Amino acid sequence: MKDSTNTQPCPVLYFSHGGGPLPLLGDEGHQEMVDFLKQIRPELGNPSAILLISAHWEESVPTLTSATSPGIIYDYYGFPPESYEIKYPAPGDPGLAGTVQKMLADHGISATLDSKRGFDHGMFVPLKILYPEATIPCIQLSLVNSLNADEHIQIGKALSKIREQNVLVFGSGFSYHNIRAFFAESDDHQDPRNDEFQQWLIETCTTGTISEQERETQLIHWDQAPFARYCHPREEHLLPLHVCYGICGSQAELKFDGHIMNKKAAAFLWT
Repeated sequence: MKDSTNTQPCPVLYFSHGGGPLPLLGDEGHQEMVDFLKQIRPELGNPSAILLISAHWEESVPTLTSATSPGIIYDYYGFPPESYEIKYPAPGDPGLAGTVQKMLADHGISATLDSKRGFDHGMFVPLKILYPEATIPCIQLSLVNSLNADEHIQIGKALSKIREQNVLVFGSGFSYHNIRAFFAESDDHQDPRNDEFQQWLIETCTTGTISEQERETQLIHWDQAPFARYCHPREEHLLPLHVCYGICGSQAELKFDGHIMNKKAAAFLWT
């Protein structure tokens, strides 16, 4: 798994993965997102494996896919038939899953392996855009269903050394996730509440003028940000960012500040 020629830690990327399979169906509201994912690939290096934290999997303890050949979970409904024929036959990596489990255990965090679970759309949709050849071994890490922000930062801290093993980490969520607002009728696409929260999130993650303790505290108390609960009535799509921050413990670079489904969304890269 480890590439001895790789002297730099692998990047960590948190991104907004869009609505269900729509990014793969040519949906105009996802074009900016699709273009971004295609353009950022050269900045991600040549990883030996991928660890992805998906907003679409919650368990009572952190859980890792450990199948050799994970299947696909079509965890969406109401889409065209071709949406249920999408394949992403990337190999799993049971050895990496065990390594991550041990890293967590070494920091007092109990984790478990799941040899039956496949990849959900938070995993296979963006990876099909990023790595359509599906040759890089992949594992998926669940959220914890407490949805506690500090707990997810601590999970990330326990995994800080994973970057040294040429493992690319993705946090797959959505920096704005108010389902009702996505589909609300409106004559224009302006949403000042969306804009204000996104600006807070960008400043919190990227500014170099605060200490890391201050940054961590702000992320833990993210729900005190302007219009936080409007943008995230439930926080599962934000928490992959907390894991990413915990892994890196530093300011990020803003890589995407655009629109998905007419709402502002962001992506952050740590290198």
